Amino acid sequence: MSNNKKIKTRSSRQFSIVLSFMAFFSFWASFSVKAQQHTDSVVQLVGVVMSADSLKPVIAASVIVQGKGRGTIANDAGVFSIVVEKGDKIRFSSIGFKDITITVPHNIKGNEYSVIQLMVEDTVYLPATIIKARPTPEEYARDFINNPAPDDMYEIARQNNDAAKRRILMESLPMDGREAFSALMRKQTAQAYYKGQMPPMNILNPLAWADFIKAWKRGDFKRKDY
Repeated sequence: MSNNKKIKTRSSRQFSIVLSFMAFFSFWASFSVKAQQHTDSVVQLVGVVMSADSLKPVIAASVIVQGKGRGTIANDAGVFSIVVEKGDKIRFSSIGFKDITITVPHNIKGNEYSVIQLMVEDTVYLPATIIKARPTPEEYARDFINNPAPDDMYEIARQNNDAAKRRILMESLPMDGREAFSALMRKQTAQAYYKGQMPPMNILNPLAWADFIKAWKRGDFKRKDY
């Protein structure tokens, strides 16, 4: 019985080793196939970019692989080289030429593909520019003095701090929550202070008369529609 158990244990171990080896072999085979497929799809794209009318090289033309965020630039002779994949869309662009897009064929034999890309010049219409003679010193001085310049931030801040303008803003702008609460508290404090007695008469108060005279000189009592 003991010999039979040993034989069965040894057989199970050998079977486990064979299964592990087969699983590793299948994984390695699939990985090799995928790597081979990826290697077969990679292409070294080389070529030259020239103008269609004069066959002159297009210097610093952009060669962009669309959707992949990478590309290259042609040299002074218009020659470029970049690694792409089969089926990629390549866009050629340069200032003064129309953009053109090509597709790398899927049925390329090997891993190299060369192109001679011709680009057509693009006419750009600019707005008309009117050139006038320079003004005389007298005309320049007249226009410089009569042309109103916008106020800078320093001048705007100075105007906002003017006493007359601050007084107009205080009278025209409504009070916010903090100011309204402060005015209400002052009113209630004054009413509580003189509660049960006659409030003082400011007709004989020199400070009140001074404030009245200042307000009268400022024109606080004038009609607002004037």
